[in-house]
Amino acid sequence: MIALCLFALSADNVGTESAVKLAVAAVAPSVVRIETSGGRGTAGVGRQAVRKGDAPTTGLVVAADGYVVTSSFNFADKPSDVFVTVPGRPRQVAKVVAADTTRMLTLLKIDATDLPVPTSVPLAEVKVGAWATAVGRALAPDAAGPPAVSVGVVSAVGRVWGKLLQTDAKVSPVNYGGPLVALDGRVFGVLVPASPDADGDTAGAEWYDSGIGFAVPLADVFAVLPRLKEGKELRRGRLGFTPKEPERPYTAAVVVGSVSRGSPLDKAEVKPGDVITAVDGKAVSSFSRLQHAVGPKYDGDEVTLTVKRGDDSREVKLTLSALDGRQPAATLGVLPTRDDEPGAGLRWVDPNGPAGKAGLQAGDRILKVGPGENATAVVPNRHELAELVAASRPGTVLAVERKRGDSTETVIVTLAAATPTLPDELPAAEPTGGPLATPPPGLRRRTNPTSGRKSWVYVPDTVRKDSAPGLLVWLHPAGKGGRDAEAVVELWKGVAVERGLVLVGPESANPEGWLASEAEEVLADVRVIARECGADPDRVAAVGVGAGGRMAYHLGFTSGDFIKGVAAVGADLGTKPRDSQPGRPLWLYLGVGEKDGRREGMTTTADELRSLGYFVTLREMTGVGADTLDADTVNKLGVWLDYLDRI
Repeated sequence: MIALCLFALSADNVGTESAVKLAVAAVAPSVVRIETSGGRGTAGVGRQAVRKGDAPTTGLVVAADGYVVTSSFNFADKPSDVFVTVPGRPRQVAKVVAADTTRMLTLLKIDATDLPVPTSVPLAEVKVGAWATAVGRALAPDAAGPPAVSVGVVSAVGRVWGKLLQTDAKVSPVNYGGPLVALDGRVFGVLVPASPDADGDTAGAEWYDSGIGFAVPLADVFAVLPRLKEGKELRRGRLGFTPKEPERPYTAAVVVGSVSRGSPLDKAEVKPGDVITAVDGKAVSSFSRLQHAVGPKYDGDEVTLTVKRGDDSREVKLTLSALDGRQPAATLGVLPTRDDEPGAGLRWVDPNGPAGKAGLQAGDRILKVGPGENATAVVPNRHELAELVAASRPGTVLAVERKRGDSTETVIVTLAAATPTLPDELPAAEPTGGPLATPPPGLRRRTNPTSGRKSWVYVPDTVRKDSAPGLLVWLHPAGKGGRDAEAVVELWKGVAVERGLVLVGPESANPEGWLASEAEEVLADVRVIARECGADPDRVAAVGVGAGGRMAYHLGFTSGDFIKGVAAVGADLGTKPRDSQPGRPLWLYLGVGEKDGRREGMTTTADELRSLGYFVTLREMTGVGADTLDADTVNKLGVWLDYLDRI
């Protein structure tokens, strides 16, 4: 019996092997080699960073008259020259026609006719568990020879907000742009790097060969091919809002938090507090469900929403727009006191800001606000005031009832656009409340009992229970691990005392640098510490040098509900982040040594982040080399950390 089973298994394997060979042979004439010149750069975090733009990759013929589609990965740095080799034909210069920026694809054109076009698998026929073969043509010495092959299955459909297929076949830069092939020789999709947490041509490249690979359904590519041929850049269609509870994307109802000015929702008169209950007639119970419904759609596509306001529901038909995230955030120009008293006390007021110009002063307490001249809404606490201002637009006129001593008065304030400008000085945080019970003052080392991941925590003895300390998450440089804990505490101790900060130092399991795959566990450990010390949710910042700075970017761009600020020293941007979310800016502080060879790259990074709507401070440290923080920059960072909860 055992022998019969083994024979049957062997026969199945022989059958699968033959099917794979036949499938690859069927699609191979359509799989091309793509080479570029003039592009350089890296993508990813730490050791998982990969080269881009300087090695052959793969493409797929999509039209007989010379059109080839490939992953945008190798075009992130806009190479000056692109070459395509079709099997059995000479290498040709290719022209970039257009890009699909939401599915990370680029369309090329060569002078050719009668090219073999593969057949796509209809979406309805794509089944989870089906055999799938990833095919690439980057490394073979002869472009007309057999392509490289990796076998797996279709792991999931509708991934990355409804746009992609997932496979466990090995997917990496050598076959990005190549086909994911079914056993019958038809094509499931075009292989691309992708991430649910970041946008851009290189997002997700850090996962290559991990068993998590993605492909754009070829049926979807054919559907938009006419638009791409016209040279139209296809961009993701957006509604233009931030949910009220972004930290609960899978469980909370879709309550509108803030709306971008001029966005589709704004034009449809959808307001903060409205609830989106359906998209095109299909119910959406959470923000995640909404993203899956809207995620596959493009700029210019139409969608019908069901919107509930109070007990009334209405249908809203609108046209999606490719928002760029540069909706300016509004500000009062104040720092609140960190207490739980009713209203919002003012610890510091910018004399040139809206509140200062209206006569508010440090020591005042805001009790009520309202539109126009009537301050009718009670302010329960500083967080609610911050939410109200975040949901407003620059130029909004508010009536503000403030208490000064025993008297109250209503003043009129016109909100201004927030800027990244830091004040030269801020008053030190005043300790309030009783002693901090857990974790105790001093430097303590911790080990997660489940994962075994190590970290350290430093609590100044001046931090008190219920005083809402800030949380500085230190991400060490490559090779340091927890061995730098004492030196880091010594560097930051004065700032931690003056600004009311708890320091947390998670350790990477990789001695060569941080891995993007560590982010989830790192954040889980840091969240536990944040709860234990009662950290201020508006003052949690990821800070790092070199490889630690790149990990700080990654944490900030993928967990905006938790990380409110990122400080990176000597770390250029590996992966293009999402556009800044309206009403919820991520604040960034970039530092680079005057003698650091990465200075030009850091300047480029700062400009790119500003173009995406982020608030960026760039500081050059005089006389300093690479991977170094000077004392003056540490003090400036202390002011920046103390300023994160500005309103």
